[in-house]
Amino acid sequence: MAEPDYLEDDNPELIRPQKLVNPVKTSRNHQDLHRELLMNQKRGLAPQNKPELQKVMEKRKRDQVIKQKEEEAQKKKSDLEIELLKRQQKLEQLELEKQKLQEEQENAPEFVKVKGNLRRTGQEVAQAQES
Repeated sequence: MAEPDYLEDDNPELIRPQKLVNPVKTSRNHQDLHRELLMNQKRGLAPQNKPELQKVMEKRKRDQVIKQKEEEAQKKKSDLEIELLKRQQKLEQLELEKQKLQEEQENAPEFVKVKGNLRRTGQEVAQAQES
């Protein structure tokens, strides 16, 4: 390869190029990693040859399996929890039925309400006479 012209001239006005420092090679992490790789190579230990994508996919799979196990543990409920849920559902249904009845009574015309009150008073009077 041909030498550049500016090396031959001793012109003081020219700025001489300097080799740039590679920030990766100067970093402490890179030096430690390089030293470890050299030591492993001397000992005969081969580094893991798994590509980065494969490592990431394995990590995701492990995380997914762990998450599934946690979800299964939460899904398994004891007999007591199942029975409590059934009772809670029954109570909610009863409350809904009561609310529907109250709404029907509130929305009913006034003459229907009066008729219901008369029936109740008539039944109460009949029971009072019998006793």
